Formats: sequence, C-alpha cells, structure tokens
Amino acid sequence: MPSSTDLSGRIALVTGASRGIGYFLAKGLAAAGAHVIAVARTVGGLEELDDEIKALGGQATLVPLDLTDMAGIDRLGGAIHERWGKLDVLVANAGILGVISPIGHVEAKTFEKVMAINVTATWRLIRSVDPLLRASDAGRAIVMSSGAAHSARAFWSPYAASKAAVEALARSWADETRNMPLRVNAVNPGATRTAMRAQAMPGEDPNTLPHPQEVAEKILPLASPSLTETGLIYDVRLGRFTHYRMPD
Repeated sequence: MPSSTDLSGRIALVTGASRGIGYFLAKGLAAAGAHVIAVARTVGGLEELDDEIKALGGQATLVPLDLTDMAGIDRLGGAIHERWGKLDVLVANAGILGVISPIGHVEAKTFEKVMAINVTATWRLIRSVDPLLRASDAGRAIVMSSGAAHSARAFWSPYAASKAAVEALARSWADETRNMPLRVNAVNPGATRTAMRAQAMPGEDPNTLPHPQEVAEKILPLASPSLTETGLIYDVRLGRFTHYRMPD
C-alpha cells in the first residue's frame, strides 16, 4: 500500500486487525514504517496479516485477544509499556453490528454485547494506552465511528447508540489533551465492502462499495506526526475533516 506518510520507528496499535478496514490499516501502517501491534480474536487472520506485513519488509506483534476481556486490555497496555515505553498510534477499530431490529425486539444480551465491545472496550483501551500516547512526541488516536451515529436510522439503535457514545469519548478525550502533542479524531469510513456491511445489508451488491483497502489508504494520513487537527471527525467519502456542532 503506497503512502507518503512516514511512520518509521513508530509503534502503532490496531484493534480488529484480522479483517476489513483494520486489516488494511495495519498493513498500511507497517508499509509506512511502523511496528504494528495487531489485536484481534481471529488467530488465522492475524497470521495472514503477519505474513503480508513481513512480505512488505515490515514488523508486527500479534495479540490474540477478545476485547470483552477487560483485564486483558489492561495487560496489553502494561506489556506495551514494558517493551516500548510509549505508543505513537492507536487505531480503535474493533466493533460489532449487533442486530438490525426494531428497538423493542433487541434482546438484552445483544444490546449489552454491542455496548461491551463497541463502547466499554474502547474506553478501557483508551484508559490503558492514554499514558503511552502521552509519552509519544506525536501521539495519534484514530477512533472508528460510523454515519449511523448521526443518522440514527430506524432499526439501527444499538449500533447507532454505541458509535455516538464512542464519538463522545473521543471528543472529550481530545478536549482533555488539546494542549498536548496528542491528536484524537474519529473516522466515518462510509459504507465499505466488509463482512459487517454484508450482515447489515444482505441484499446489497458489495461490488458497488469501496474496498476496505481504498478506505484504509484514506485514513492512514491521520496517523502522521504532522497532523494538526484534533476533536474532529474525518469523513472518508468527503475526504476531509468535519466539525461537530450543537443541535439547532
């Protein structure tokens, strides 16, 4: 994945790295020179990613981890601290759709799982690596969101609520660190040719959607040490940052 972003010698953590946008972002970060800490539940997907990164001449550390293991997230932060003493890039990408359903039909266990993985695990991850990103000369946090956080379409309530919550976490974190080198932004990737999208829209022709590699290439510059924006949301389809505003 060609890129003008230079991440030589930098340490990047990517969750949900075994497939989709996370997979190609991990590859792109490695191609740009970063050592990638790749986190996912799927060992096979991580091993495939490792092979691809090695073929690019890059390096990766594989971390098979279910993000519902909150103590495991804490241990991950400790392990990064012991080995590198800092983290330069966080890509909080892992997430699940849950179910497309009327809100009154959503089972409690489904709602709770969406919140646990999309929101609580993201907060736990932020808490675990915040000191490490602050130790970097140019820490960069990329938090994956969705247009669903704003459209709040019928039947999408668990996922929409989870992504709205994640954006609020990112905005608050960005405000806390505004006067530091750390930059924190959310990303709306738009509809992408992924397994999650196929689950949500089974009748859609995936070939009409951008490939996750195309989307990852557009997100990669947000990891650059030269980035100045913080507390915003990057809209991949528009190709630019957009600003939050209060309701009219």
